[in-house]
Amino acid sequence: MSLKNIAAGVFIVLLSSLVQISGKVRPSANAPVPADQVTPSAIEFMSAEELKTKVNRNQPITIIDVRGSESFANSDRKIKGATHVMLRRLRYRLGFAPLKSVARDSEVVTYCACPNDELSIQAAQVLIDSGFTRVRALKGGWREWLKLKGPVEAASKGI
Repeated sequence: MSLKNIAAGVFIVLLSSLVQISGKVRPSANAPVPADQVTPSAIEFMSAEELKTKVNRNQPITIIDVRGSESFANSDRKIKGATHVMLRRLRYRLGFAPLKSVARDSEVVTYCACPNDELSIQAAQVLIDSGFTRVRALKGGWREWLKLKGPVEAASKGI
């Protein structure tokens, strides 16, 4: 047997071991799911126009702002009535005020400032996985809300 064949055999054994190990590693429950692993078609969207109507009519809706820390820090505003939560903390924060009091069958919309709504889709999936039944992501997120001139309010430190 040549040295080349032995090296190839060792490489194959190492590679198969890595494949077996990686299959057993599970991500943290609070770790954001990569956008390419969330099926956007599984998450429904709400238009900015529909949300604006609901906010203007004071209809009951929970709005969760999951803009990243940099995006949120660079803004002094948020959608009127929204609660800012970092995506990585969302599942944990569901057990604490103000999110603890949100009924699992109430209407919830998530939004972010991502070009393709990645964080809001991930947040919506976390909420659905946690038992919420009426969750949608805001189509176009923060940018679409600003274009539509939806009501905003001063942003305070999120949870």
